[in-house]
Amino acid sequence: MSQREELNQKPHVDIEYCNVCNSKPQCLELAGLIREQIPEAEVVCRTGRRGSFEVQINDTLVHSKLSSLAFPRYEEVVQNVRNARDGLPVNKVTEQPITDCVVQ
Repeated sequence: MSQREELNQKPHVDIEYCNVCNSKPQCLELAGLIREQIPEAEVVCRTGRRGSFEVQINDTLVHSKLSSLAFPRYEEVVQNVRNARDGLPVNKVTEQPITDCVVQ
């Protein structure tokens, strides 16, 4: 493998979502953002465990809704995919702020 190929690896992103919780739209939105900004990335959305929205990049778990009870910040996921493509380390991503409904 050439040095250039090593620097531009094809990242694989696996997003496990909960079908019962209707998280498929969020999965498709995140997958679309990744594909738009990093077209060479392989992105898979798949149904999984109840309450899940687990994001793995090249077999590294970067976000777990089962642990955090929140969705990831999409821009951080996209940056991690870019890092994986460029041969840089991937990191855990922070959660989107949880907004509470207010009844007035």
